[in-house]
Amino acid sequence: MSVTDKSQKKSGGLGETVSVIIQALVLALVIRTLLFQPFSIPSGSMRPTLLEGDYLFVTKWAYGYSRYSLPFSPDLFSGRIWGAAPKRGDVVVFKFPPDPSLDYIKRVIGLPGDRIQMKHDELYINGVVVPRKKIGQINNPDITEVDRPVDVYRETLPNGVSYDTLDLTPNGLGDDTREFVVPPGHYFMMGDNRDNSSDSRFSVGYVPAENLVGRANIIFFSIAGEASPLEIWKWPSELRASRLFTMIR
Repeated sequence: MSVTDKSQKKSGGLGETVSVIIQALVLALVIRTLLFQPFSIPSGSMRPTLLEGDYLFVTKWAYGYSRYSLPFSPDLFSGRIWGAAPKRGDVVVFKFPPDPSLDYIKRVIGLPGDRIQMKHDELYINGVVVPRKKIGQINNPDITEVDRPVDVYRETLPNGVSYDTLDLTPNGLGDDTREFVVPPGHYFMMGDNRDNSSDSRFSVGYVPAENLVGRANIIFFSIAGEASPLEIWKWPSELRASRLFTMIR
């Protein structure tokens, strides 16, 4: 084999490697943009449903696509393409309206046109109280973030979706509010950790449909103690094995 042949073979091998890498990057970009996007939970606003250290997949096609479905949110178009409305009770990742560079995750409580209000710890939708039943207490700081027993209530929305909420502070700041009327094309979001959630009752406000990124569906990994998934040596003590591959409801 001549020097030229060796050079051509080496050049061809390098070209094939670069091509494979480019194809892999393009495929990953397509999957992230159109299908699934991984997210990690950075705060406790959705406890006990979601905990810090949970890693989850969000389905991007659930509500169609907006500029916020694309990396870096380029201002290429407005509104949604192939849009679909979220259902009451969906757990949704969305762009924080005052600063769309930030991702938030909350539960859809109010749909366009709804009247939402908290009165004496109870949620009212269109003047009707949402059934709320105390199901017990949780005395686990990894779940509640506090070193004491916390009351847990199960709410059931008008469409039958049920979920658990924490009541860290009875009669807290967000437990009695004015009545909110959700504008057309917007949604009212709340965290399941009612006394420790910045949501539509406060700074988040009404969330435009355009800001929806996707629906949270499954927890694929979870680790406690502020550990990184890459710190494999911490898995024996910090891995939350019971939360792996659990559906979000």
